Amino acid sequence: MSNPITPGTLYLVPAPLDFGCDEAAPLTDVLPEHSLRTAARLTHWVCENAKSCRAYLKRIDALHPLAAPLQQQQIAELPREAHKKGDHGVKGSASFDAAALLAPLLAGHDMGLVSEAGMPAVADPGSSIVRAAHEAGAPVVPLVGPVSLLLALAASGLNGQNFAFVGYVPSDATERTARLRELEQLALRQGQTQLFIETPYRNAALLQALLQTLQPHTRLSISSGLTLAGARTQSQTVRQWKADKPTLDGRTPMVFAIGR
Repeated sequence: MSNPITPGTLYLVPAPLDFGCDEAAPLTDVLPEHSLRTAARLTHWVCENAKSCRAYLKRIDALHPLAAPLQQQQIAELPREAHKKGDHGVKGSASFDAAALLAPLLAGHDMGLVSEAGMPAVADPGSSIVRAAHEAGAPVVPLVGPVSLLLALAASGLNGQNFAFVGYVPSDATERTARLRELEQLALRQGQTQLFIETPYRNAALLQALLQTLQPHTRLSISSGLTLAGARTQSQTVRQWKADKPTLDGRTPMVFAIGR
């Protein structure tokens, strides 16, 4: 009787935060050697977008030769529904068969899970893949790399002992106003910092909504271009933001935070 196959290890591979930006950060500035070497030896991947995954692997290959040529890397994409609706339904089950994407893992191959920027499964899809790996008895190992939310929180001066990431706020103006007021009340009453993000081309619209909706004494922090040469975090009261009359570009990813 043959021995059962031991599953491989699922590695959570962080990506640089320069996706979609005009400039690129040197990989050695934002990822340690161990993370890069581990990624270079993997040949099976689950990702958000195969094209951006290949572009990332090409950058890694320039530093550490890949274990298999780029054309031979086996890359599977998460379904689009995971991007739009998230990984988990009301009862926690994935809206798709996550285990099917882990066939190489179950066959004994190590695999990498990668998003387009930052740590996969944090403010990005992929948690259903991680859960499926656990259910299959496979080791899950997160590699060290940039996580924009924590970098922004650390630089904000807001409460880092009690915080929540709430994803995107609604794009509809009425719904957005109601949501921002709800988040502000949580931040002011409980001292819980509220972190959220936006599609870059809506950065300016979100800022205007924040300045029109939030109370003057509420603190607002905006981090942009994290890990890049032009990285900046500005954290001050809404009253001060209004006095500065700021403008935000529509290309650079930003993390917004409100608190007291």
